[in-house]
Amino acid sequence: RSYVDRIAGTGATLIDTRKTIPGLRVLEKYATRMGGAQNHRMRLDDGLLIKDNHVGVAGGVANAVRAAKAANTGLQVQVEVDRIDQIEPALEAGADRLLLDNMPPPVLREAVALVGGRVPLEASGGVNLDTIRAIAETGVDYISVGRITQSAPAVDIGLDYSLQQAVS
Repeated sequence: RSYVDRIAGTGATLIDTRKTIPGLRVLEKYATRMGGAQNHRMRLDDGLLIKDNHVGVAGGVANAVRAAKAANTGLQVQVEVDRIDQIEPALEAGADRLLLDNMPPPVLREAVALVGGRVPLEASGGVNLDTIRAIAETGVDYISVGRITQSAPAVDIGLDYSLQQAVS
């Protein structure tokens, strides 16, 4: 909830990631929603996310997007970009959404202006309570934060049994 409160009024939406503690995904995703954020994906098969390794194997961002689109899965194709010069090739190839990875706020603002609302933009990487407001104010649509699930502190709950004599 602290993250949601920090970006109030900016128009950005806080979303979680798939990074959850094994066996607790459903509960952690539920906690995300109860805190006012939205869930992004529950599983790998909820969408296609093209990351840097995919780009490298495919020979570039545009090639990776075209290959994903050619698969005709019906799933949204999201592309992780970490440089401004990757944005236009990703868009021209048909990317449905861009994940702007580890970009500082001035570069995020530049990306928002370049995209001009053609696809939703998600900022990710280096997001914490101290940085999230500045990231939200760049105009991105979404901000993903893995730490709201994978690094949430555990509540220290103890259950102690106490043997007491019955008072008669």
